[in-house]
Amino acid sequence: MTEVARQPKAQRDTDCGKLENAFAQYQGELLGTLYYLVGNIEDARDALQETFVKCWRHKDQVAGVENLKAWIFRIALNTGRDLRQTAWRRKRTGLPEDESIVESTAAGPMAIATRNEQLERLSNAIRGLRGEEQEVFLLRQNGQLKYEEIAEAAGIPLGTVKTRMRLALTKLREVLAEEE
Repeated sequence: MTEVARQPKAQRDTDCGKLENAFAQYQGELLGTLYYLVGNIEDARDALQETFVKCWRHKDQVAGVENLKAWIFRIALNTGRDLRQTAWRRKRTGLPEDESIVESTAAGPMAIATRNEQLERLSNAIRGLRGEEQEVFLLRQNGQLKYEEIAEAAGIPLGTVKTRMRLALTKLREVLAEEE
């Protein structure tokens, strides 16, 4: 008999609802993180869908998970890494960045152009980080995870997380300062 079958039906229903609610709550953060990780919005959406499927397949583990957000982000990170590696092997290029930028109708053309240029520079700078630095930065900024949660999600020591974040911020500052 499987672990899921041994649980009372009420417990299984609670775990499923808990997983669905958590995934819905973090969906935007996950999509943003995956977007920067894989390089384009379509692959990010695919990775997000695959993340949900993987989480759902392991929903029997939800009851034993202390930090559901970190657990979901860890699965998303692994899914994004896998997708990024297969995309790199196929030598795919991402779609233009334009589809990820939301333009404000209240701002004038100059303000929109300036904002788009800033977002483009920031996106390029983030993509220029080493994979490990990029992941830590995105989990902190997009996922809004604490350093301890990032360490748990990535399966690395807390000190390594802080070092990678510091290196990422230093590199981003340098790149953005050079472009100014």
